[in-house]
Amino acid sequence: MKLDIFQVDAFTDTLFAGNAAAVVPLPAIMTDWLPDALMLQIAQENNLSETAFVKRLGDGHYQIRWFLPLCEIDFCGHATLAAAYVLLQREPVASLRFSTLKVGDLSVVQGQDG
Repeated sequence: MKLDIFQVDAFTDTLFAGNAAAVVPLPAIMTDWLPDALMLQIAQENNLSETAFVKRLGDGHYQIRWFLPLCEIDFCGHATLAAAYVLLQREPVASLRFSTLKVGDLSVVQGQDG
């Protein structure tokens, strides 16, 4: 299985600035998550503060999980925005909804600058 991995600098439009996060959109054919140990290994390989994994649930609706190189965490704002940036390049919608395991649903609305 091939996975796409993106590195996004959130909160900036300048290369090598902002808050870096990796984003791993799971292939649409996947209905289950990768094993937790594998997601942790991918986060360790990325060696960024956070890696966001996203799984498509429907049009503009995704489930999201965040991993540090050491463990899974409950929430990460800049990695969520990084994931939204990647997903909005692939699915041109006005807003995205992220369902999470710990903090409920999150919404991201694309602004005029997006």
